[in-house]
This record gives sequence, structure tokens and C-alpha cells, in this order.
Amino acid sequence: MLSFVIFRTHGFPCTRRLTLVFMLSRKAPCYCSSSTQPILLPSSSSLVPPSQSMVKRVCSMVCDFYYQHAHMRVSPPRLHLDIDTDSLTHEQAVTVVASLAGDAGSMVALNFFHWAIGFLKFRHFMRLYIVCATSLNGNGNSEKAHEVMRCMVKSFAEIGRLKEAVEMVIEMHNQGLLPNTRTLNWVIMVTSEIGLVEYAEYLFEEMCARGVRPDSASYRVMVVAHCKMGNILEADRWLSAMLERGFVVDNASFTLIISKFCEKGFVTRATWYFHKLGDMGLKPNLINFTSMIEGLCKRGSIKQAFEMLEEMVGKGWKPNVYTHTALIDGLCKKGWTEKAFRLFLKLVRSENHKPNVLTYTAMISGYCRDGKLNRAEMLLSRMKEQGLVPNTNTFTTLIDGHCKAGNFERVYDLMNLMSREGFSPNICTYNAIVDGLCKKGRVQEAHKMLKNGFHNGLEADKVTYNILISEHCKQADIKFALVLFNKMVKSGIQPDIHLYTTLIAVFCREKRMKESEMFFEEAVRFGLIPTNKTYTSMICGYCRKGNLTLALKFFHRMSDHGCSPDSIAYGALISGLCKESKLDEARGLYDSMIEKGLVPCEVTRVTLAYEYCKIDDCCSAMVILERLEKKLWIRTANTLIRKLCNERKVGMAALFFHKLLDMDVYVNRVALAAFMTACYESNKYALVSDLSARIYKENRVAIQSR
Repeated sequence: MLSFVIFRTHGFPCTRRLTLVFMLSRKAPCYCSSSTQPILLPSSSSLVPPSQSMVKRVCSMVCDFYYQHAHMRVSPPRLHLDIDTDSLTHEQAVTVVASLAGDAGSMVALNFFHWAIGFLKFRHFMRLYIVCATSLNGNGNSEKAHEVMRCMVKSFAEIGRLKEAVEMVIEMHNQGLLPNTRTLNWVIMVTSEIGLVEYAEYLFEEMCARGVRPDSASYRVMVVAHCKMGNILEADRWLSAMLERGFVVDNASFTLIISKFCEKGFVTRATWYFHKLGDMGLKPNLINFTSMIEGLCKRGSIKQAFEMLEEMVGKGWKPNVYTHTALIDGLCKKGWTEKAFRLFLKLVRSENHKPNVLTYTAMISGYCRDGKLNRAEMLLSRMKEQGLVPNTNTFTTLIDGHCKAGNFERVYDLMNLMSREGFSPNICTYNAIVDGLCKKGRVQEAHKMLKNGFHNGLEADKVTYNILISEHCKQADIKFALVLFNKMVKSGIQPDIHLYTTLIAVFCREKRMKESEMFFEEAVRFGLIPTNKTYTSMICGYCRKGNLTLALKFFHRMSDHGCSPDSIAYGALISGLCKESKLDEARGLYDSMIEKGLVPCEVTRVTLAYEYCKIDDCCSAMVILERLEKKLWIRTANTLIRKLCNERKVGMAALFFHKLLDMDVYVNRVALAAFMTACYESNKYALVSDLSARIYKENRVAIQSR
């Protein structure tokens, strides 16, 4: 008689592999992967059940129920058996499903199978699934066999045994149940839904290796999984591969893709897909257009958002309140509050689309951002009159506006109002208050407020830690800033690059470059991308320390992370090189900076010119200033003259003064006073006389020309 045995091998990467083999014996012991006890897998033609009467009784009841409802045109109702499931053993259930498949047919067996897995006792008994699928496949009903395997994957995923079930699905190939696209798509979907996206990608590759051709659903599952996880770059890769094969996503997936790409800041790519999929025949709906408009508004591309609105209207879609709210919010964030208010009034006067809580909140936020708190308060009253209930976000927005203005008495009134109206302040509310208090120097009050929030069950988030650490860094309280940083990491919150930059900057100011470099390398190791400010802090720190070699090393590393040196980074290096009397290198950096269109700050301009003056190379100092526009030249020359006068280099100061008069007859009084004082103290009366005569002459000509 024919029966089966299951044993372990190691062909499946990183997991145990189960292989089904046929063996000829009356009873073949079988080992389930979750147990070391032998279990029996009987054939459909000859079974040796522990209780023949129970098996016969159950089989008879199932058949009677099925045949009673066989005449129904619709599917028969859910099977109901008048038995105690505790009296039916696992072995008996396996025997029943195999017997029914062999004697009564696949549909009857499947009816019992679905009844059995409705009970927790049988739901996670793998051999029941294997026997049922094998029996159905033996009857030539492979589609129903696949249905059983899909049920198994779903059931075992619930208890963390997904990989075990997946291995069995793949190994059923050896028993003649060829894997199909639908089942493997289901497996990949269940796998990705529980967060095992990398394993889902492996299964996709396994699917292709076994000759199962992926369809649009296969790619869509991977795209959706990465979108939900926020892995936009990976979603983009899968979506590109999908489109290359001519597959088009469905509208629901399209909506998710557009919204997630926009949410994560990939608006340009979202726009490209929006038009690409439209060209491929997918018609964007109102939700898709609104998502695109919202994404463009969040990026600040208001003009493009309104162009998208025109395209939307041109295709027959009328903007709803959410579309208008996105536009109002975008206009407010751009600083065009009055334009936003005109659009808001259009909604107010509309018969079909009235402003909702989100619309009012966006408008209140705009007025708070402009410091027009009276108007913001007026809108709060207006929305209540319209029967709308302000939510926590509305109150938080208004509280943030008053915090920035320093109106903390009103802030506390709004907090009390929130409580009376049944709203609890969230961590965003507390962050707004704490940030406002810290910026007004009321740090102790901020800590007390935060302590009350924690007492009410709130937990600090990334923003909370950023506010507190930044404030303590400003006060040079590095020790407590590090205590907060370590507490943040221990609580499982990953610091962002802005927080690392804050710590790096404070250590650089203190010339503690070992700590700065440690934090820099740690940030890179965690996959964070240093910003211009991060690099500039390191460069300035090493220049202060006098280590130009490492300063230049970080200067040249900036391109590794897509950063370009700004005028501050160049200025720090130029000042450092000047201190080391490396004027040629400093001059090279200065010229490179000018060629890139960067404007050197006044300190950089004066420092380099003065260093040349110190070595009596007045011509080079002049050349440096000649590359500046007129206003900057005049400002720099006046500052340089004062500096030269302080050092009693009145001869050079006179040269720059005469050059200055060539460009501007209106003399800076402070520079002239410094020059005259230095000349008198140095007994250089002739220089004062010559300059005074020229100033008198230039002024007389200027008056006559009027």
C-alpha cells in the first residue's frame, strides 16, 4: 500500500527543507518539522485509523451534508457537524480528508478541510494540509490543491512558522503539484505583509528559477510592499522593472505609489510615473490628482501644482475640499497667505465643498507663520461657529504660533481649553511649547513642562530630543547634551544627521576634534548622509585646531556625499592657510571660490588681502579686491584701511584710500578718521595733506556736476 514519509534535508538556503518521497509500506512513519515524534501519513486507498467508527461517522455526516445541498445553484453553506472536536484526533482528521477525497470526491474533502481548519486544534497541523493537497492533486484537481496550500501559508504565518510553510509549498513540486503563479504570488504577498521583504525578494527569484513566470501581480506585490515599508528607492526599482515588461499597476496601487513617493519627497519621480502610467492607458482619478497636487505643494512647487489642477479639471475631475486644502496649505507654507485666504473664501462660498477641519487648520497655520495671531484666533472662532470641532492638530498649530510670539499666557489658556473640550495634548504640542520656552531662555520651565507631559503618559520623540540637545549645545552644556543623546539611543530612537551635526559643531567649537570625528564616522556608518553644514563644522574645527591636513581631507571628501563647499568652508580654509603663511594655496582656493560663483565673506576678503599687505605685496592685494563687485570692493577697502591703520601701515592705507576715491567720491568717515589719526601718530602729515586735497577737489567737482 502507498503512503508517504517526510524527512529533513538542507537544500533550501538558510532554512530547513522538507522533501516528500513515496515509500511502499503499510505504515510509514513521518516526522513533522515542528516535532521529533513520528506521525503517520496514510494513503487514500488504505487507512489504519485509531478509531474506525469515528472516521466512518464523520465521513457519513460530511457526505450527507454535502449531498443535501448539492442541488443548490450557489455554493453549499458552511459545513456544520454535530460532534465534539475534542473527540476527533489529528490522525482521524487526516484519515477523514484522505478517505473523502478518494471515495466522495475533491469538493466533499475540501468541504471537510475548511471546516477542520476553522478550529485552532487543526488549523496549524501541517500534515492535514499536505494530505488534503496531495489527495486533491491526485484527483486531478490541482487548482483546489493550490487553494489548500495558500490556506496553509496564511495559517502558519499567524504563528510565526511562515518559512516552514513556504518550504513545503515549494517542495510539493516533487510530488507533482507544480507551483503556479497565483500561489507563489500569494506566498510573496503574505511574506511581505509581515515585513519579511528581503525573504519575499528571494521567493520571487526562486519563482523565476522554477520556471514560473511572474505576472503583473507578482511585481505589484513587491512594489506595494516596499512602498508600505517606505523603501522608495527599492519600490522605484521594482516599478521600473514592471513597466519595462509592459505591465501596468491597478488604480489602487497607483494611488499608493503616488502618495508614498510624494510623502517621502520623491515628487519628481512621482510626476514621471504619473504621466508614464497615463501614457500606458491608466486613467488617473481624483485621488491620484489630489495626491500629486499635495506632493507638489509640500515641495513648494506651487506653480506646478496649479498646472496639475488645470490638467485635472481638463480631464473632467472637479477639485474637492481635500484638493483645495492641499493648495491652501502649500500657498501658506510658501508665504502667500493672502492668496491662500482668497482660495479659502472660495470654499466658504461654495455650495458643494465647505472647508473642513484640515482646511481651517492649514489656514490657521499660515496666519501663525506670518505672526498674524489675531486672524488665526478669529478663524478658530469661525470654525466653531460652523459646527466644526478643532482637533489636537488645530490647537497645536495655534499653540506653536503663540509660543513663537512669546505669548505663553495664551498658550496655557489653549492647553486648558483643549482639556475642557476633550482633547489631550500630544508630544507635538509639548514639543512646540518646549521649543518656544527654550528659545526665550526659559529652559527650566521647558523641562518642567516636559516632565508633566511624561507624567501624563507621553514619550519623547526625535523632535523632543533634537530641541533639548540643541539647546544644551547652545549653552555649551555638552555633558548634559550627551546624557540626552545616550538616553535617546537607548530608547530606540535613531538620531538624524541634523542632530549629529549639532553635536559635531559644538565639539568643533570646543576644539575637541576626536569626539567630532567619532560622531561624524558614526553617522556615516549608520547610513546617514553628511550635509554641507556637517562638513563645514569639521573643516572649521580643524582649522581652529591648526590641523590643515585634516581640514583639507574633509574638504575634499565633501563630493563623496554630494556636498559642495560653501563660502564658510572656503573661508575657514583660507584663514587657516593664511595663518600658516601659505598664501599661494590660500589664493588658489580664493580664485576657485570666485570661479564657482561663491561670494567670499568680508573676513575672508580682508584676511587674504591683509596677509599680502604684510609682506609688502600691495599689488596682489589689489588684484584680490578687483574680482569683487563695486559695493563689496568699497566695503572691503574701508575695512582693510582701518586694519592697516591700526597696524601703522599708513603708506599702504593711503594707496587703498586713493584707489577707493577712484571708485567712490563719498568717503567713509570712520575710515578717514582712522587714517588721519594713524598718520598724525606716525608723523605722516604729507599723506593726510595729499588725501585731504584730493577729497576736497573730488567733492567740488561732484557739486559742480550737479
